[in-house]
Parts: sequence; structure tokens; C-alpha cells
Amino acid sequence: MRILLDTHTLIWYSEGSSKLSPTALEIIDNADERSISLASVWEMQIKVALQRLDLHVSLPLLIQMECEQNDFRLLPITPDHIYRLADLPHTHGDPFDRMLIAQAQHESLMLVTADEKIAQYAVQTAW
Repeated sequence: MRILLDTHTLIWYSEGSSKLSPTALEIIDNADERSISLASVWEMQIKVALQRLDLHVSLPLLIQMECEQNDFRLLPITPDHIYRLADLPHTHGDPFDRMLIAQAQHESLMLVTADEKIAQYAVQTAW
């Protein structure tokens, strides 16, 4: 199974939060391939700068630790991902979530998310 973590899922996973569902935790731990989108890194950096997100370590260190210790790979944003946005209905207004949806669709990844709006799109989700 190949997965992409939503931003909140990555944060909760990295913190060992009880907000992460047991199903989501099992899927993440047993996935064959785990991805973090650069869109999530970008979103987190904005929230840190606005003091709306307080991480237990610096963002660069968090991403490095997740990649090294938990075998996450960074998923770049490609032109194909951007072009895919044109095909998405405007059900969800968050541009970062829309990019995650486009990436998951294009790369055939399961999106691990608690966001119920995302499930309205033609993308495989789990929580």
C-alpha cells in the first residue's frame, strides 16, 4: 500500500498524538511507501511563522527525522499535479488540501486524513 499523509495526520503521527485513529496508525505503520507532500511542509511553515502551529522540534528537523526514522519520502509538486487541480470540483476550498488530493489522484496514493470533505473527491482515503 502506498500512502500520502494529510498535514494534520503528519503532525499527529510525529507527536504520537491520540488524535490519530488506530486505523490510520496501523495503515501508516504497515504501508509499503509513505509520502509527505511538499505542500504539507509549505503549509506547516506558514502556520509556524504565523504562530498557529507549535512543533516539538524545528520543521526541518521534524521532516528529516520522519524521512530517516520512519522511511517517509518527500513528494515534490510537479506540473502534472498542478494541472490536475483544474479537474477537481471546488468542494474543498483549502489550496493545500486540494493539492494533496491532486497528488494522491495522480500518483495513485491513499490519502490518510480525518478531513471528511476530502472523501467527497475521487480519491482513496482512510482514517
